[in-house]
Amino acid sequence: MATQKRTWLLLGLLIGILAAPVQAYTPKTLRVGFAPWESVQDLTKTSREVVNLLSEEMPMRVEPFVATDYTGVIEAMRAGKLDVAFFPPAAYVLAERKANAEVILKSFFNGHAQYHGAIITRTNSKIKTLQDLKDKTVAFVDPVSTSGAIYPRVMLLNAGIVPEKHFKRLIYAGGHDAAVLAVLHGKVDAAATYTNDPHGKDSAWTNSLTNPKDRAQIRMVAVTKPIPADNIAVRKDLDPKVINQIKQTFLKLSETPEGRKRVREIYQVDGFVEGKPADYAPVREAFDKVGFKIR
Repeated sequence: MATQKRTWLLLGLLIGILAAPVQAYTPKTLRVGFAPWESVQDLTKTSREVVNLLSEEMPMRVEPFVATDYTGVIEAMRAGKLDVAFFPPAAYVLAERKANAEVILKSFFNGHAQYHGAIITRTNSKIKTLQDLKDKTVAFVDPVSTSGAIYPRVMLLNAGIVPEKHFKRLIYAGGHDAAVLAVLHGKVDAAATYTNDPHGKDSAWTNSLTNPKDRAQIRMVAVTKPIPADNIAVRKDLDPKVINQIKQTFLKLSETPEGRKRVREIYQVDGFVEGKPADYAPVREAFDKVGFKIR
């Protein structure tokens, strides 16, 4: 009888342990990750400004982590070395599968939480259509760049063009500004990059090229379907109070002209709104279209 009682006692204790809520993680230092959407020098400056911004509101030290590629940010979060990160859409979709990331905010520009991918070339180029890209040298940004690879690849496939088969050469520039410069300096015939509007008025080339004469040398060949906007995502086990503090910091900035101006100067968007995983279903579909398996 005593043995039976001990068995039931141990069973009850085990059930209690399993049923207990998982302890939320509260970091002593908030570690923030940044993917390379611009040059390392510019991104380092951006990361410092974002860290300063968060430090004004967060009751803890804030440290930046600048990766050399999108995979670096994902792997850092998967290894528990990051608490929050700024992700482009495709990198986020990978991060939610591989690093247990969850979107909390998404950026917006001119009232829209979306942007586009674009194929660009030099103004004097003979490339007028997607078909003209055959047997040309083309730069993508990164294999998992949403606007600089995934969505342009979908657009090309829909036009019957397989980059590895029909391009003379496909290279990865590593950043949007690098892709633009590769076109400007004639190192490639065309490149994929981002544009915040479907007309290219606010884009990688208008933002990264300070000289108006240089900007005039770039022409858009084609534009993709709308892409869900870049986002801010956290590790799922992060303390909900910390998550809310991060959210409120950026939402509060997005409510005033002064705050939006500050965000625009730092991150080249107008502000942030709440985001959820379902918003990125079109990106998952794009992954399926290009045959990129998400494990």
